[in-house]
Amino acid sequence: MSLCCGVECVVIIGFARWVWKRCAHISGHDSANWTLVAPGEFEPIPRMCRLVLAVYETDLHNPQFSPQHGYRLNPDWVIKRVTYEQTHGRAPPYLIYTDHEHKEIVLAVRGLNLYKESDYKTLLDNRLGMQMFDGGFVHHGLLKSAVWLLNAEGETLKRLWEESGKEYGMVFAGHSLGSGVVSLLTVIVANHRDKLGGVPREKIRCYAMAPARCMSLNLAVKYADVIHSVILQDDFLPRTATPLEDVFKSIFCLPCLLLLVCLRDTFIPEGRKLRDSRRFYAPGRMYHIVERRFCRCGRFPPEVRTAIPVDGRFEHIVLSCNATSDHGIVWIERESEKALQKMKEIDSGTITTPPKIQKLERMRTIEQELKDALERAVSLNFPHAVTTPDVEPLKDNGTEPSLSEGDQASQTESTSTGRKTNWDEVVKKLFRKSESGNLVLNKEVSAPNHNISIDQPS
Repeated sequence: MSLCCGVECVVIIGFARWVWKRCAHISGHDSANWTLVAPGEFEPIPRMCRLVLAVYETDLHNPQFSPQHGYRLNPDWVIKRVTYEQTHGRAPPYLIYTDHEHKEIVLAVRGLNLYKESDYKTLLDNRLGMQMFDGGFVHHGLLKSAVWLLNAEGETLKRLWEESGKEYGMVFAGHSLGSGVVSLLTVIVANHRDKLGGVPREKIRCYAMAPARCMSLNLAVKYADVIHSVILQDDFLPRTATPLEDVFKSIFCLPCLLLLVCLRDTFIPEGRKLRDSRRFYAPGRMYHIVERRFCRCGRFPPEVRTAIPVDGRFEHIVLSCNATSDHGIVWIERESEKALQKMKEIDSGTITTPPKIQKLERMRTIEQELKDALERAVSLNFPHAVTTPDVEPLKDNGTEPSLSEGDQASQTESTSTGRKTNWDEVVKKLFRKSESGNLVLNKEVSAPNHNISIDQPS
């Protein structure tokens, strides 16, 4: 009897300790050791949030959902605005904007529409381990949407970049569902820059607000130099490893789902999570906006922390009443703008070195952080992890690297016919069918990191 009572006490104490740790865990713990962001590095993010919000407007000359300080964009610079009727459900609505002030060509994609069946079809078009991509796994439906978007707008983006004198940056921005689409679109573009006129890799940027988990860890780290994920405090979506299709199938019982996920993930060892190459993660470099503190009421002046985490990459659900509200693009825009203004105030009062030197030092730090993250992924024995991004860079004079005979022939054929690039053909050329009928990488194609398949599960 005494033995049973002793075991029962141990179980109760252990459970009580677990409950306390889970309830006391706040999102600030995830980024406690990260680096604080400089204003110059964070400046584009509130602007990208406003561009994503602009997709919701039917007439930017007479906006109905304007942010607190307005959109601060020129409606005449909007090249194209595409609705659900025009995409036929293949992709969320988006707009293309040429920002002459900041010298950027921006493709902004809106988030999930709970009333649109087509958005759910995109999310549900996936299953664990279904889509192989660049040595890892990605969400199949989001990849198909990204390829469709490139087929629809690739020539427009190429034309705008060439008309700008090949000086503007190519920026992709999205929220929630749109963040997953633009993240995978960015990876494809980074590997096929010649199809958009030879855009240098350093001019390609992606800003994923409230990002969906859409790629395996090795890809999330590998493309951290071009993809930037923005997370507001307790946002649930970047934290739950539950497949997107299961999250949004249970949208009307989301708190119950998050609690069950929290219970399940507690008993999964960290090493087992990292060894599962099919497990999805939020992509790229992380920017965490923190504005609330443990056992404190109200919101504090937000601060932004950044890193390229490998292990402990937002792996714990935060049991918070703000887990869903922090996912909203309206709140992300508002708090990111507050954070930027706070950074500028602090920076103006404490500046001790010239801005150019500060920027140069930060660029060196960013490069070292990426290198360290890649090496960390390799040290954890994560499948297909690499120590370098392994994407052939452009030459110093801005021209493309030399092509193989097959690539030259393909490029000559495309130029001679004058037809626009078909992104489905681009990815299909990289595969052949094996004797068993499976798609395998064609070794004769000398285009590194392009193992993309969009037709059949690998």
